[in-house]
Amino acid sequence: MVQGTSSWAGKSLLATALARLIARRGVAVAPFKAQNMSNNARVAEGGEIGAAQWLQARAAGVAPDVRMNPVLVKPEADDRSQVVVMGRPDLALSREPWRRRPGALWPTIRAAYESLAADHELIVIEGAGSPAEINLSATDLANMRTARLADARVLLVADIERGGAFAHLYGTWALLDPPDRARLHGFVLNRFRGDSALLEPAPAMLHARTGVPVLGVVPRIAHGLPDEDGAATPPVTGGRPRVAVVRYPRASNLDELKALEQVADVVWATRADALAGAVLVVLPGSKHTAADLAWLRARAIDQALGAAPRVLGICGGLQMLGAEIADPHGVEGAAVGLGLLAVRTTLGRSKTTRRTTARFADRLPAPWAPLAGRAVGGYEIRHGRTRSDGAAPALSRDLGFASGRVLGVALHGLLEDPEVVGALLGAAPPRSLDDELDRLADAVAPHLDVDALLEALA
Repeated sequence: MVQGTSSWAGKSLLATALARLIARRGVAVAPFKAQNMSNNARVAEGGEIGAAQWLQARAAGVAPDVRMNPVLVKPEADDRSQVVVMGRPDLALSREPWRRRPGALWPTIRAAYESLAADHELIVIEGAGSPAEINLSATDLANMRTARLADARVLLVADIERGGAFAHLYGTWALLDPPDRARLHGFVLNRFRGDSALLEPAPAMLHARTGVPVLGVVPRIAHGLPDEDGAATPPVTGGRPRVAVVRYPRASNLDELKALEQVADVVWATRADALAGAVLVVLPGSKHTAADLAWLRARAIDQALGAAPRVLGICGGLQMLGAEIADPHGVEGAAVGLGLLAVRTTLGRSKTTRRTTARFADRLPAPWAPLAGRAVGGYEIRHGRTRSDGAAPALSRDLGFASGRVLGVALHGLLEDPEVVGALLGAAPPRSLDDELDRLADAVAPHLDVDALLEALA
């Protein structure tokens, strides 16, 4: 099990690398995270799971499955979230206060883990946040409670870039109850830069005080994989097309935009002036479309869209582009749209979650003409059904509409297709997802002895 001294310590990427490295050794491995909190989700067998576990399944070479992430919490506001249980939203549980949920969720988590473990030789488990958040220990499902269920050995990861890494490791060890402390198999210092000799004598001192060795010092790794929340600031090199992604507070599925960074300068736009010079503006998905629309208008980004040469709305972004979002069942809230596409959306009680193939129309407005006739694949995760109110169909099965420089699609994943990216930006990403997974694993391998870890489990 990979746990961290904090959020953003690098648990997800380290678990992904381990899954790849272990799979290369011919071991039937699968990922597991009892409870994840993220608005980045992917379609798996049985429904939706966190994007990190979907990625870890790909690294392990197995089909993503809802058992790998039985509980996904999708924040809608500071005090409200949607709870997805075994791939499907549980609206009744979503209305319950946080501290009342664990009792209802644990039997599902336990059953999912036991079923998954029965089908594989090894499970790589990812924790959440920190196991030493003692104010939450009674409700923590994803750390030591899961470790006890799996009888797992734990790697504890600290982000050395933040400073104070040895204090974080020691403090976490000190705050754990003795039986849980005994599960710590090793410490890992992550994102190290510089001369590793300068770490001495701290690793030996930490080992002497805790009995837990430092098993790895992993350098800061430049990689092409999305961060768990798709939130890292993309690199801007200049001399490439500029793509502005409107980053509203509840933006979702930002991980699907990662491949763009190989051929474009992608910027998160939180102000109207960030749209200037962009050849493409993307309105991504949203976990609360009405609230994000209000945020967008408050910053005059709606007015700045008028000068953009091309505007692409994806899922919630498509809904924003229309005239109206109706919410007869009180799912998220109704809103007046931007009026840039003649479409209307109605939110329904049930949620569509599926893999989908579609085809672009044979005739599209000039800015989108390179997409005409292309077959594409992706996934749908949405409550809304968008219908034309005069807009021309752009994607089969009512999954997309176009009007001049504006295109809206209900299908996630189009910008992960190299041919689609090449058609829009003039250059296709040269590296595939599997290429990036291999690059990550190769970068981690010299700094963490996977064979020794496997031998310790024998």
